[in-house]
Amino acid sequence: MDGPNASAEPSVVDPLTVRVEALGELLGLSRTRISPDELAESSELLARVGERRRLSLDHTVVAMAGATGSGKSTLFNALTGLELSATGVRRPTTSRPVACAWQPERAAGLLDRLGVAPQDRYARYGLRDMSAPVPAETGAERELEARPQGRPERQEHVLPCLPGQSGAPDGASHCSVGDGAEAGRDLGDVKEQSLDGLVLIDLPDHDSAATGHREQVDRLLRLVDVVVWVLDPEKYADAALHERYLRPLAGHADVTVLVLNQVDRLPGDTADLVLDDLRRLLDEDGLAVGEHGEAGAVVLAASALTGQGVPDLRAVLAQIVSERAAAGRRLAADMDRMASGLQPLYVGEGGAGLTDPAREEFVDRLADAVGAAGAGQSAEKEWSSAAWDACGTPWSRLLGERAGSAGCSRFVRKMTGSLGRRTNGPRWAEVRPPAQLAKEQSGPSGLRPTASRPVIDEAVRGLSADAARGLPVPWARAVRDAARRGGEGLPAALDAAAVRARPRTPERPGWWSVAAAVQWLLMALALAGVVCLSAVGSGSLDMSWWPPLVTVAVGGVGGPLVSGTCRIAARGPARRYGQAAERRLRDAAADCGRARVLEPVAAELMRYREVREQYAVVAGSAPASARLLPAGRPSDRRTGGVPAPAGNRGDRLSHSSE
Repeated sequence: MDGPNASAEPSVVDPLTVRVEALGELLGLSRTRISPDELAESSELLARVGERRRLSLDHTVVAMAGATGSGKSTLFNALTGLELSATGVRRPTTSRPVACAWQPERAAGLLDRLGVAPQDRYARYGLRDMSAPVPAETGAERELEARPQGRPERQEHVLPCLPGQSGAPDGASHCSVGDGAEAGRDLGDVKEQSLDGLVLIDLPDHDSAATGHREQVDRLLRLVDVVVWVLDPEKYADAALHERYLRPLAGHADVTVLVLNQVDRLPGDTADLVLDDLRRLLDEDGLAVGEHGEAGAVVLAASALTGQGVPDLRAVLAQIVSERAAAGRRLAADMDRMASGLQPLYVGEGGAGLTDPAREEFVDRLADAVGAAGAGQSAEKEWSSAAWDACGTPWSRLLGERAGSAGCSRFVRKMTGSLGRRTNGPRWAEVRPPAQLAKEQSGPSGLRPTASRPVIDEAVRGLSADAARGLPVPWARAVRDAARRGGEGLPAALDAAAVRARPRTPERPGWWSVAAAVQWLLMALALAGVVCLSAVGSGSLDMSWWPPLVTVAVGGVGGPLVSGTCRIAARGPARRYGQAAERRLRDAAADCGRARVLEPVAAELMRYREVREQYAVVAGSAPASARLLPAGRPSDRRTGGVPAPAGNRGDRLSHSSE
């Protein structure tokens, strides 16, 4: 792209955008397979991410959270340089969140989302209700001109001090007088440590006895970009704090700051001992602070009353605000945590898919259920019997030695037809009245096929077990349900397919007619020889008895010899006919199984593969090309490609005692 801002254009799509879009696709593909309760957190996160990204990304929302008596409100006032949040011995002191915004333009939407009341919103450059516009001032900046309606005036604690006035440090905008506190002092040069874009929230106490405070804190902690946890030497090891709040933040170290407040109360080197113990607890919580050298949350020691550590905390916040990346980091960390919770629903123990052996075993079982092998053997025997009857001696036909059995008489009649005539028998698949069809299907060679239901059920169960092996529970259940639904109508479908796949009566081979003609000729020779022998024996014919005897022998022996030869010749065609019948029935069973079971199961597996790919993107484990950052922004491995704050990581334990 040409132009002066070409270098600022991203080289690829923002990775968080890719992950959010993948999450939407993931939820859409999963709604009919996973219960809404299991996807509630993901749906809520998707909505939360969309809301946050639609609002100002130039502002960083930082919440100050802590227990009763931790001094967070005092520290909040020290950071703002204004006494905005009530402090005192009465508990709880903070009953609702108080917000102070630096450069408040476009911050109102963020505060609306947080639910901060209009009377509790303050602009850093003018103590005014943020619901009203802040007019531009001419000449020297005039601050603290108005106070919000309904809040007691505390002008005796904070007075305006313009640069150069007595009591104001060079370059400072405020000074603190009245109670001797140093909370508003030494905040540094505004130009060097600008907090423009910061929205600082003082939360109620998370352990407050007041009804609703904890719910309010829990809701706001899900919505802010950065959390500053203010701990005190007495409650820093509280189990409820670590189990309910800090331990779930194990993946949010980049957007978590911990301040051990009230260190002025600790004598000697006790502060160092408490900090070491706090670091140990945070290490156990997974915030990775300290001995292991891993990236972790920032830890500071401070005293809101004496001002110790306040400049360090302000510097940390200034750096976070200047990077304009905390919102993205927080959302990415939320995505990481959500993806970790969804892993059992989308990641199984093995690969998903039906193997070729599993498919073949399923088809083999269906073929057994419809009796494909038996049907092939029966067809082979019937073809051989028909060949024997067609090519046998006329004596065997007349005496019914071969054609007299009920099992092959109908098939033999179709195959043999009239002597010496090629014919095609009626097709098994011809449309005939049901009564006629039932009548024709009587007898061993015409039994109406009935698929074995136990064998079919076992085949379906075996296939579903193979397909669901290694899948997460919801998708294994979906695969089994798909197989079960298809298996319910499979027996009837196999019965109908078996009827359609019955062997067609083949054309009468030409050599059968030749063999039959030879048989009749041989029988005629034998009869002629017998007549001649009778005539010679009675003296009515004067000839040697050898010619008629040879004629009888040729006719009598030649017939069985031709029959035996034809029987041997019929083995190959009979085998091929039986194999074709078995293959046709097997293919029909396979088609039914494929349409009713295999394809639905394969569709479920395909859907799972799609959601597995989308989950990989959501979890940040997609190919690197899909997770590149805009040009000039380094990637952070732990947060799934979201840039990490420079200089705010590692074991950071700061003191301002020097």
